Amino acid sequence: MEKEFYVHESAYVDDNVELGAGTKVWHFSHVQSGSKIGKNCSLGQNVNIGNNVTIGNNVKIQNNVSVYEGVELEDFVFCGPSMVFTNILNPRSEFPQRGSEFYLKTRVKKSASLGANCTVVCGHDIGKYAFVGAGSVVTKEVPDYAMVIGVPARIAGWMCACGSRLELSADLHSEEGASCSKCSRQYTKKGIKVKQK
Repeated sequence: MEKEFYVHESAYVDDNVELGAGTKVWHFSHVQSGSKIGKNCSLGQNVNIGNNVTIGNNVKIQNNVSVYEGVELEDFVFCGPSMVFTNILNPRSEFPQRGSEFYLKTRVKKSASLGANCTVVCGHDIGKYAFVGAGSVVTKEVPDYAMVIGVPARIAGWMCACGSRLELSADLHSEEGASCSKCSRQYTKKGIKVKQK
């Protein structure tokens, strides 16, 4: 019986792993035991998926990304090249902290995009349709539709589901509305909560 997924001959997929139909695991990648990867995902070159990680459908993980235990990626998440997740807040080589009881959870919600070389410090969720700019360091929760940039990352604007920037202010106390200039989706903003109408 032909497999519904593709694993390059240089990649390793441990036992007790679920790979969805249409998923591709490329050169020198490793998917560790207990992980569940949805349909139509792409794991680029030199990607490591830790033990017991859950990844949704249609997720794109670019080259040189490690998704550690404790991190969950929902559907349509994009992880840019060489971006970084962590799972232990205060690591010590001398005093190892292994096992799920030590790992702080990080959830990246539906359709969020994480730019190249950004870092997501563990324990902070990324909202749906959020954008994290290249090279940014996330040290707190990122709201839905927010665009965050910098070190540490801060809200610099708001993004439409289609990926266009919205004409909404970065003022965290304002109330306003906007229409996407590209796809005409309508949004309302109240403080740091942005919702699609």
